[in-house]
Amino acid sequence: MTLMTPPPLDQQQQQQQQDDDEMLVPHTDFPEGPQPMEVAQTETANTVDTQAVDDPPSARFTWTIENFSRLNTKKLYSDIFFVGGYKWRILIFPKGNNVDHLSMYLDVADSSTLPYGWSRYAQFSLSVINQIHNKYSIRKETQHQFNARESDWGFTSFMPLGELYDPNRGYLLNDTCIVEADVAVRRVVDYWSHDSKKETGYVGLKNQGATCYMNSLLQTLYHIPYFRKAVYHMPTTENDMPSGSIPLALQSLFYKLQYSDTSVATKELTKSFGWDTYDSFMQHDVQELNRVLCEKLEDKMKGTVVEGTIQQLFEGHHMNYIECINVDYKSTRKESFYDLQLDVKGCRDVYASFDKYVEVERLEGDNKYHAEQYGLQDARKGVLFIDFPPVLQLQLKRFEYDFMRDTMVKINDRYEFPLQLDLDRENGKYLSPDADRSVRNLYTLHSVLVHSGGVHGGHYYAFIRPTLSDQWFKFDDERVTKEDVKRALEEQYGGEEELPPTNPGFNNSPFKFTKYSNAYMLVYIRESDKDKIICNVDEKDIAEHLRIRLKKEQEEKEQKRKEKAEAHLYTIIKVARNEDLLEQIGRDIYFDLVDHEKVHSFRIQKQMPFNVFKEEVAKEFGIPVQFQRFWIWAKRQNHTYRPNRPLTPQEEVQSVGQLREVSNKANNAELKLFLEVELGQDLKPVPPPEKTKEDILLFFKLYEPLKEMLQYVGRLFVKGSGKPVEILAKLNEMAGFSPDEEIEIYEEIKFEPNIMCERIDKKATFRASQLEDGDIICFQKSPQVGSSDQFRYPDVPSFLEYVHNRQVVRFRSLEKPKEDEFCLELSKNHNYDDVVERVAQHLGLEDPSKIRLTSHNCYSQQPKPQPIKYRGVEHLSDMLVHYNQSSDILYYEVLDIPLPELQGLKTLKVAFHHATKDEVVIHTIRLPKQSTVGDVINDLKTKVELSDPNAELRLLEVFYHKIYKIFPLSEKIENINDQYWTLRAEEIPEEEKNLGPHDRLIHVYHFMKDTAQNQVVQNFGEPFFLVIHEGETLAEVKVRIQKKLQVPDEEFSKWKFAFLSLGRPEYLQESDIVSNRFQRRDVYGAWEQYLGLEHTDNAPKRSYAANQNRHTFEKPVKIYN
Repeated sequence: MTLMTPPPLDQQQQQQQQDDDEMLVPHTDFPEGPQPMEVAQTETANTVDTQAVDDPPSARFTWTIENFSRLNTKKLYSDIFFVGGYKWRILIFPKGNNVDHLSMYLDVADSSTLPYGWSRYAQFSLSVINQIHNKYSIRKETQHQFNARESDWGFTSFMPLGELYDPNRGYLLNDTCIVEADVAVRRVVDYWSHDSKKETGYVGLKNQGATCYMNSLLQTLYHIPYFRKAVYHMPTTENDMPSGSIPLALQSLFYKLQYSDTSVATKELTKSFGWDTYDSFMQHDVQELNRVLCEKLEDKMKGTVVEGTIQQLFEGHHMNYIECINVDYKSTRKESFYDLQLDVKGCRDVYASFDKYVEVERLEGDNKYHAEQYGLQDARKGVLFIDFPPVLQLQLKRFEYDFMRDTMVKINDRYEFPLQLDLDRENGKYLSPDADRSVRNLYTLHSVLVHSGGVHGGHYYAFIRPTLSDQWFKFDDERVTKEDVKRALEEQYGGEEELPPTNPGFNNSPFKFTKYSNAYMLVYIRESDKDKIICNVDEKDIAEHLRIRLKKEQEEKEQKRKEKAEAHLYTIIKVARNEDLLEQIGRDIYFDLVDHEKVHSFRIQKQMPFNVFKEEVAKEFGIPVQFQRFWIWAKRQNHTYRPNRPLTPQEEVQSVGQLREVSNKANNAELKLFLEVELGQDLKPVPPPEKTKEDILLFFKLYEPLKEMLQYVGRLFVKGSGKPVEILAKLNEMAGFSPDEEIEIYEEIKFEPNIMCERIDKKATFRASQLEDGDIICFQKSPQVGSSDQFRYPDVPSFLEYVHNRQVVRFRSLEKPKEDEFCLELSKNHNYDDVVERVAQHLGLEDPSKIRLTSHNCYSQQPKPQPIKYRGVEHLSDMLVHYNQSSDILYYEVLDIPLPELQGLKTLKVAFHHATKDEVVIHTIRLPKQSTVGDVINDLKTKVELSDPNAELRLLEVFYHKIYKIFPLSEKIENINDQYWTLRAEEIPEEEKNLGPHDRLIHVYHFMKDTAQNQVVQNFGEPFFLVIHEGETLAEVKVRIQKKLQVPDEEFSKWKFAFLSLGRPEYLQESDIVSNRFQRRDVYGAWEQYLGLEHTDNAPKRSYAANQNRHTFEKPVKIYN
C-alpha cells in the first residue's frame, strides 16, 4: 500500500464524468432510506493510532487487493490512512452491496469513537485501475459532509461485476485488483456551537430523516411573505389538530419560524401530509413535492378569503402553436404553469434555456402536420409566453434519464443564472402576440435551491435573500448562516473546480473535481410586484386561537427548558413504599422489589433540610413525620438493587443535596429511598421499632404453582440469630394459609445474567444463611408427596427461570414481511426444534421440519437475506439477535418439502427460451446437489413446451448479454451460480447438429455505442449462436439472421454488422466472407470474438430481465390529507 502526496491525476481519467454516477449514497445494506451501518471491525483498525504530524489536506491512497476473485467476505476494509488530520479507509463489497455492481465507499475509520456531533467535509474520488490501459481506469468523484449518521459515502453501483471480473478487461490482473482514493479534506466550522437566530435573525428546520429537500422548499415558501400571510389567513379553528390539518400545521410551522429562537421540527407537517416515518425518509423529488403541496393548498383555500392566492403568485400562461407554412392555417392552445422546467444540458445559462424553450420546430418530411381541411402540411411548431407570474419558479433539469444506459443521471455541467432576469429581452422574443406588453417582465433573484451529491442521494439546502437586499443567507437544515453573493450564485453554477496543489514544488498536477453542489431550482420575483410580495407580516395576521395555542406550547417548552437549566439546583427524590411493592410485584416486575420509574417522585431544592422534606411527604401520603423511617437503596455487586440501611438522625438534619451525595456515588440527580411505615393493630401508623445490628429487614414474596403467580406479601424484621422455623407461622398468616401449612423457602439472590435462587435451610440461623437487610425470601406450599398435581413450574426457581427467559415472538409470513401474523410466548432457551414445533403447532402443520425461519434485520426492518439453516442455531435467543441488538420478530415460510431435504438440494432458476414463440419462462429446478447438468435438462423437458418431442436442449451461462459457457452435460450443478448470471436453456437448432467439416459456430451479439462514454461498446438483448458456412458472404448471413430474428425490412436496413474482438468493432461489407474473420480457434474466451449487430435497443424490456440497475425504491410523493 502506498500513500502519496499530492496526487498527480491522469488527465484522461477526467473523461469518466460524474454522469456515470449510477448511485451515490451512504452505504447501507438495504436501499430503503438511511440506516446505521453494520460495522464489522477489522484487525487493521488498530494498525494506526498515532497521527501524522504534517498530515496533508489532500492525498492519494493506493490499495492492492490480491486473490480478489477468491474473497469470500461480503465486505472488506482497507488499512487506515490519514488525510487532513483524520483517519480514513476504503470499504468495498467485492460481489456488490445487493446489486450486480462493485460497491465502493470512503469510510471514516474511527467514527464509533468520535465525540458527539462530529462532522467533516471531504471531496474525493475512488478509482479501479485498469492495469492494461490506464486510460480505461474507472474513476468516480463526489463530496460529502461526513457525520455519525452518514459515516461512509460512495457508490453502490461503481462498475458492473461483469466488467470487473472479465480477465480481458484489465481490471483484474493475476487476480489482483488495484483501488485508489484521492481525498481532499476541507475544514468545517463548529456546527453545534452556532446560534442561527443570534447570528442571522432566522432559524432553521430540523431534518427528520431525509427531509432536507422539504426543508429547503419550506424555507423558500416561508420567505415569500405574501404566501406566508395567505397561509396565516386560511381559516382554522382551535379544535383542529395540526397533525390532521395541513393549513394548521403550516401556520404552526411558519409561526415558529417567525418567533422561535431555535430550530423548528417538521413532524406535525409531515403527519398532516399523511406521511408515515417510512415515507418521510424516502428522498422524494422536491419539484414533485412543490407541486403537490401547492395543489393541496390551492384546494384548501377554495371558498376562503385567500382563495386564488396560489394562482396569483405562481401561475403563468403559455401558448402552444402550430402554424402551416404553405397554407393559412394555425392551431393554438393556451396552457397554465406553476413552474417552468428548463434544460441544463447543452445550455450555458437561463437565457439559453429560454431560447431553447421557444425554439421553433419544423414539421416536414415524414413528420408533416395534419391540418384539418388541408391534409398533411409543412408547419412550424413552438411555444410562446402569454404572461409570466409575479413569483417565477424555475426548475433546472439537473436529473435526466439516459436511454442508452437505462438509468437516471445527474447533469453537473456549468450553468449560469443572473441576479436580474429580463424576460422582455430582444424585443420580447419569448412573448406571444397576445401578451400584455405594458407589463415589465424584469425579475430579481430571491432564492437558489441547491442539490449536493449524485442521482440517488445527496443533500439539499437553499440560499435566500428574504428582503431582496444584498445580504444572502444559507438555510441548511438547522443551521442558518450569512453568505455573500458569490457563494449563492457563482459557486452554485456547477462545472469543475480546481484545487491548487498542496506542495507546488513536489508535483504540479492539481486536483480537478466536478462540483456536485449546484442549483436545481431558482425563484425570481418580478420587480413591479416586489413591494406587494415582500410585504409586512406581523402578529395581527395570525388567528388569535393560533397565537394562544402556540404561545402556550412555547411557554411549556420554556418551562421545560427552565427546569433543565435549573436542574443543578434541584434533586429528584423517588420514594418507594409498601403499596408500590404490592402493586408492581407479579404484574410489572418479578425480580427485585420495585421499578423506581413508577414510584412517586418529588422535585426538591438541594438546600432544603431533609427534615423539612419529611413534611412534604407527610402532606403527600398522610403519614405524620414521627412515623416515617427512610432507607437508602444500594446497588449490590451482583446488580440487584435493595434497601441497604436506614438514614441516621445526623443525616436527617443535613440538606437534601448532601444526602444525595452520600447515597449516590454515581452522582446522578436522583435520591432513591424506601419509606418504612409500621402499622399497629388498627392499621394506623405507629412509630418505627428500634433497629439494632442484630435486626435484619427481609421482604417476602409468595409463589402459587397452580396459578403460576408471584406476589408480594410483606416484610418482617428478624434476628440474625433467629431461624426461619420461628417465623413459619407468621409467613402462613401473611399468605392466608393455615398456621401449620408446610412451606418451602428460597432466597432470590440475583437474576442477571442468570437466575440464582436457592433453598434456605429452615433450621439454620439467618446469619448462617448469610441473610442481610434488604434480602428477598420467596416461599410456597411444599409439594404433596405422591400428589398427582402436574404443574408447569412446580417451584420458585423454575418459575423465575421461566419468567426470566420468556419471550413473546411476533411471527410474520416471509411473503408479507411488514405484517405481524401471530405471536407466541416462547423461552429464550428453546432450541431450534422447540421453536419450529411451536410454530407448526400454531399453523396446524403436522411436519415441523417444513417450517423455515428467517431472522430480522433491526436496521433495515426487513428479513435478513439468508434464512436460518436447519438446526443452524442453538437457541431462540440466537435467532433474535442482530449484531448487538435484539429483536422480537421472526419470519416463517412453509416449504413443500422438509428443510433438511431442501438443504441437500440445489435450486437453480433457469430461463427457458422457446424455439418458435418469443417468450421466456423462468423455471425453478430443484435437484440433489450431486446431480449433473444432464439431470437439469431431463427435469426441464418434463416442464416445458418443446417444438418437437425429440428436441435436444442445452444450458448456457449468459452474463451481460454475452454467452460465456455451454455447460457440459456431465458438469455437477453444486457449484453453478445463478445469482449474478442467467442460466438459459434452449433447444439446439437442427443446423448445429449437422455441422460440416468447415462450418463454424460463432457468437452473435447485439450492441450499440455509448455516446456518453467515448463510444464504448455496450451489449444488450439476447445473444445467440449461428452456424456459418465456408465462403458465405455477409449478405447471405444477413438473410438468415433476419429470418431467425423476424426483423421487418425497414428496421433491418438500418442495422450495421461488425466483427468484434476484445470490444473493438471492424465493420463488414456485404461481400466480405464472414468465416475468414473467425479463423483463430485459440482465442481465450470465445465470447470476446463475435459477430456484432449494431442497432438501437427498442425492444420492449422483458419483465424478468428488467434492468437490475433501475431503482424501485423511489415512490411518487403523495400527500394523503
